[in-house]
Amino acid sequence: MRVHLSEEKIEIRLSRVEKVLGLMGSISVSLADVSDVKVLEDPLRDVMRAGLKVGLRLPWLYYVCRSIRLDQAWVVRRGVPAVSFAVRNAGALERVTISAPDASALAERLKG
Repeated sequence: MRVHLSEEKIEIRLSRVEKVLGLMGSISVSLADVSDVKVLEDPLRDVMRAGLKVGLRLPWLYYVCRSIRLDQAWVVRRGVPAVSFAVRNAGALERVTISAPDASALAERLKG
């Protein structure tokens, strides 16, 4: 997974394997539609509590998945902090959580 942040949008680009096993495509969201940005030091705990998921799940290690209602998406790994943010105007998707070594800096950029 790679994160690309431009002046207009954030893109979460998944590798081919992540797309196939995670049962989802890359995610692109306009920055105007991003809100409620948070940094999570232990994102796996939140994923494990979120209920049913579809996609690639290696419990307590790595997740590339969506909630069963398709309203949340996670691309997170153990030991790496994550940025979680709410989205609008993205179909059923309401929240995205992604691991990033520079999660705090990414969160600050998303907050504008």
